[in-house]
Amino acid sequence: MNETPAKPAAKKTTAKKTATKRAAPTTTTAAKKTTTAKRAPAAKKAATKRAAATKTAAATKAAAPAQKAAPARKPESRVAMVRRARRINRELAELYPYAHPELDFTNPFELLVATVLSAQTTDLRVNQTTPRLFAACPTPEDMAAIPPEQLEELIRPTGFFRAKAKSLIGLSTALRDRFGGEVPGRLEDLVTLPGVGRKTANVVLGNAFGVPGITVDTHFGRLARRFGWTTAQDAEKVEADVAEIFPKSDWTMLSHRVVFHGRRVCHSRKPACGACPIAPLCPAYGEGETDPEKAKKLLKYELGGQPGQRLKPPADYPGRPAAPLAAS
Repeated sequence: MNETPAKPAAKKTTAKKTATKRAAPTTTTAAKKTTTAKRAPAAKKAATKRAAATKTAAATKAAAPAQKAAPARKPESRVAMVRRARRINRELAELYPYAHPELDFTNPFELLVATVLSAQTTDLRVNQTTPRLFAACPTPEDMAAIPPEQLEELIRPTGFFRAKAKSLIGLSTALRDRFGGEVPGRLEDLVTLPGVGRKTANVVLGNAFGVPGITVDTHFGRLARRFGWTTAQDAEKVEADVAEIFPKSDWTMLSHRVVFHGRRVCHSRKPACGACPIAPLCPAYGEGETDPEKAKKLLKYELGGQPGQRLKPPADYPGRPAAPLAAS
């Protein structure tokens, strides 16, 4: 009888063990929950940082184009453009009071010949070449009679010497036979000479005869477009557009001032915008170097402390004369 009651005790012990085993997973789960709860704020904080970083990057990316974009210019009326253009002319007159044709000459024939030679080369190279040429051929009659090979050799430094020699002999012959050895003072007559177009005719008329004319060379055309005076590429159209903006009395000196500025400051490839006195008036400001110190190093001729293009410049020229060909 004493053994019978012992069985329930064993069952009780087994039940106790089973209960303990069942309780164990509950404790582990609770521990996991506690760990997860501790990790949650950290994960949430990291997610918040990532979201903020993404938002900042997106905002920066969106803002980048706006920072690079140049402010839009207001449309300019015709009247405003003309006023601005004439102010540019006045500013250039103050900047270059000594502006002049940069070809050496003493009479209309020498200027005509020098201008023809200046095609596809610099005025400096022409000025270095013409002393020997004019010593050998001082008149149209002399140049018409010279052997082509001899003339070619005299003008060889200017380039394209065969084509230029043909033009010079042709125009000299025409001057001798049709105009009594004198250079005519009318555009209609000048453009009939071999190798003479409107640009050359206007140079001769404006500087040898005092007849106003606009000289559209590569420098003038480039600046006229940058200044917003024209959009044309054709030289005659550029001349016509600019002629409508300025009074006729300004045409010759305007040409000199614009060409001077194009050669010294407003270069073709890298304009010296940061050293340009008329920058506030120029719609093309920023196409070139805007840093003042860097731009100053781009200045040429007398503005850059270098010799000019003429071997015999006018008395009021502030720069140094150019060196002869043998010394260059």
